[in-house]
Amino acid sequence: MDSLISTLRTALGDDSVLTGERLAERARSFWDPRPLEGRALLLPRDTAAVSAALRLCHEARQPVIPLGGGTNIANATASGENDVLISLERMRGIGPVDLAQQTVTVEAGAPLETVQEHAAAAGLKVPVDLGARGSCTIGGMIACNAGGNQVLRYGMTRDMVLGLEAVLADGTVLNGLTPYLKNNTGYDLKQWFVGSEGTLGIVTRAVLHLYPAPRSRHTALLAVDDFAAIAPLLLRLRARLGGLLTSFEGMWQSFYELNSGEHATALPIFDAAPPWSVLLEIEGQDAEADGALFEQTLAEVWEAGGLADAVIAGSEADRLAMWAIREGCEAETKLYARTDQFDISLAMDAMLPCTEAIRSALTELALDSDLHVFGHLGDGNLHLVVGHRRGEIDSAHVKQLVYQRVAEWRGSVSAEHGIGLDKKAYLPLSRSTAEIQAMRAIKQALDPHGILNPGKIFDL
Repeated sequence: MDSLISTLRTALGDDSVLTGERLAERARSFWDPRPLEGRALLLPRDTAAVSAALRLCHEARQPVIPLGGGTNIANATASGENDVLISLERMRGIGPVDLAQQTVTVEAGAPLETVQEHAAAAGLKVPVDLGARGSCTIGGMIACNAGGNQVLRYGMTRDMVLGLEAVLADGTVLNGLTPYLKNNTGYDLKQWFVGSEGTLGIVTRAVLHLYPAPRSRHTALLAVDDFAAIAPLLLRLRARLGGLLTSFEGMWQSFYELNSGEHATALPIFDAAPPWSVLLEIEGQDAEADGALFEQTLAEVWEAGGLADAVIAGSEADRLAMWAIREGCEAETKLYARTDQFDISLAMDAMLPCTEAIRSALTELALDSDLHVFGHLGDGNLHLVVGHRRGEIDSAHVKQLVYQRVAEWRGSVSAEHGIGLDKKAYLPLSRSTAEIQAMRAIKQALDPHGILNPGKIFDL
């Protein structure tokens, strides 16, 4: 019998070490249904078990791949037959909500939606929300620094984490579960792990900063004919609505048409698809006052010019119908043989020229592919969907085409989905040699044998 696996069984318990068919019956990820590949899958029940497992793997120089909820799309949890995988799915504990400090301490395996429901029962809100809320885990969100639809107001996962507990490659436990907004005591070690994709340590628990649950929500969909009008529109809305503005989402015409057309389940809001649609939403504590301010602000915006049309959601059904267009993905799966998807960051004034340059390049190459653009305009994050009618299109060629133009416009090759394996080759387009060397130095210091998620983000 494999001596390391035998030792791990002794340390963690036989039912916490899956091998062979028990491992292979699991899918690699939400996106990849092929059998999970690895030497073993570890399912620890607590931080002590995580520490013991990593200590043993560190001593044996055994590569370890941390798994979250399986929804990462940067191939950050790819594994091979010689890797040991570790999932914290049994570590789903959620502590009591601290109403005075508006915090909650959770184990890393807890799904986001479960934590949201726990906070809501106490009248509070988890500030980060995303479509994969039912399956993504808190640990996975921290590892990838997840964003979502309300970054404009609340920030990313990094801004939600007040403290965390992490286990280093050699089993050392760093307990930094402090619940303070201000903790200026040297290096902020927790931030080393946020966005590290499991390459520096495994997050086991975290203290999350919560917010009062909103009592009102108001939504509108705006039609814009000139992209140049969008930046002034956002500036005006933020000045008038202040901290109430939670979402400022954009959809290019082709994306709107795709997700409200014959292949989609959502229905169009406008009679004709505008060149750009902006979905905006506010959340507040006074339904009547917030609604009046929202309508008055939209009236002022309309008078100022720049809008071709505007529809205010009169009910929750109307609101969901608007968001259904923005969050739809059924049409692309029906229309295309496959897609290449990108999440990038750009300055507002670079968004149109950069995306048009990408569209022109795709057209010149006659790839029989379409570009659909949408995203979080308020925080600079665009999502690009390149739909291929022919499955044999070379993804590497398309990625080079897209990322080269993003670099030309001084953008980021990853806004919220991380680097993983898929974007590793393009990291130097967004980060300098000195920055990557600094990252390598941190990796070498915390994981000297390079056992944690090796090969992800960059090579040593």
